[in-house]
Amino acid sequence: MTVDILELVLITVLTAATPLVIAAIGELVTERAGVLNLGVEGMMIMGAASGFAIAILTGSSGLGILGGISAGMAMAAVFGVLTIFLAANQVATGLALTILGLGLSGLIGSGFVGLKREGIAHLYIAGLSDLPLVGKLVFGQDPFVYAGWALVAGVAWFLAKSRAGLTLRAVGENHTSAHALGVPVRRIRFLAIVFGGACSGLAGAYLSLAYTPFWAPGMTAGRGWIALALVVFASWRPFRAYGGALLFGGATVLQLHAQAASLGLPGQALTALPYVATILALVLLSLNKRRGAVAPAALGTSFIPDR
Repeated sequence: MTVDILELVLITVLTAATPLVIAAIGELVTERAGVLNLGVEGMMIMGAASGFAIAILTGSSGLGILGGISAGMAMAAVFGVLTIFLAANQVATGLALTILGLGLSGLIGSGFVGLKREGIAHLYIAGLSDLPLVGKLVFGQDPFVYAGWALVAGVAWFLAKSRAGLTLRAVGENHTSAHALGVPVRRIRFLAIVFGGACSGLAGAYLSLAYTPFWAPGMTAGRGWIALALVVFASWRPFRAYGGALLFGGATVLQLHAQAASLGLPGQALTALPYVATILALVLLSLNKRRGAVAPAALGTSFIPDR
């Protein structure tokens, strides 16, 4: 394998992992606050549809990105009002959010199917972007890739080092004790949910504005569910979530190369390969008790303050 081919493969893995890690980091923060939001897929697809529609109508990729983020936040806010302030069941509400997002995105994007636009420009630094192997990989990516790196590092620091991050973790572990100490549990959880929605919307906007710069119904193709699985795979740790996203990206590249090599296997089986790899990783992690995932103690439990 030549250096150019290796660089191309690594770039493909990195770009395939980017929407997963962005969405997974948002869900990780939400779950660290004690809320289980299964609506990641719906928020992602709404971000993809809204971002592409706004970018086409305004001619601005920046406004498209903001539109995708706003759509994800709006969907998350609906989930937050229902589950935090009305104490609705989190699992049922998250599933309903996904169904709503899939349907509403089809309505928003109905007039944009088949349209294409130029993808978002990649970074270029003279001298650095031309370096062999690492040039384009590190210094020649689009802004979404760098946003993913920043989110991973920023959230890791926030949860481990900042006072607000420690408070959020306390809410996710024992909301009753946190409330007794005067912590605004519902406000913290709502903000965490909205942050998760913003990340999911950004991940969706990446798909329609950079990864494949066009809109097609169902283009998230289950990535929201994979992002949910990555949070568990990562044991609710940001850097491990990024490693899991790269694993899925590698499985995606392997699937494409296997199809190109005409191995004689059914195309459907090869398409399922990335998802099978993620399931196997989760199974192996659960079998290893020393490195097993330990969920926040209050995850999925509604908080109803004493009146």
